[in-house]
Amino acid sequence: MDQKWILVILVFCQKMTSGAGEDKTVKEGQLVEINCALQEKGSLVIWFRLLDTSGMEFIASFSNNGMPKYVTNSFSKTFSESRIQQDVLILRSFNTISDSGVYNCASLKGNELKFGIATRLVMEKVEVAVDKASQATNLNICTTATPCVCNKQGETSPQMFCTPIILGPLAGGCGLLLLLLIITAVYCNQIRTRRCPHHYKRKPRVEAPGKQMMTNRHV
Repeated sequence: MDQKWILVILVFCQKMTSGAGEDKTVKEGQLVEINCALQEKGSLVIWFRLLDTSGMEFIASFSNNGMPKYVTNSFSKTFSESRIQQDVLILRSFNTISDSGVYNCASLKGNELKFGIATRLVMEKVEVAVDKASQATNLNICTTATPCVCNKQGETSPQMFCTPIILGPLAGGCGLLLLLLIITAVYCNQIRTRRCPHHYKRKPRVEAPGKQMMTNRHV
């Protein structure tokens, strides 16, 4: 390889790794115009690109009047030189895997290289469209669900008031009935054990008719 090509590659790589240039967001399959914007042209204009996947790659070289000096075999399929005199290289169809990277050109004037502004081709991020109808349905499902209500510490539930109000009278009524039952049982027991005089009064003895007649005879 000629020394001047080695020099071009080394200087180009140094310039690309320094972060100089501008980013250009493109879509898959899009035609892309890459502007090099050389300030001064020499006897030769050389195009390179530093790909994200395969590294450094020579594209083509042109004379200062736009005539091709040397191009790769796949140049005509990948690029167009219709605006090369305007320092614009056209990428026919952008491919994310094979075309993502930094593009630049350099003007060779004597032993001096002057680079244009580098351009980095970046794949445009495609946002996934969300169906608004399904999103609204999911939102309604989430919002209409019965929430779990938990009593916070320090808060009093209405059920705590209702329970004593209902159970209190019931407990009092049961207690009153039990007390009446006990009193009735004690009272009845006293009545049974009490001896009333009319219950134990001696009745007159009835004698047999035969004995009564004998008594009358003696008289």
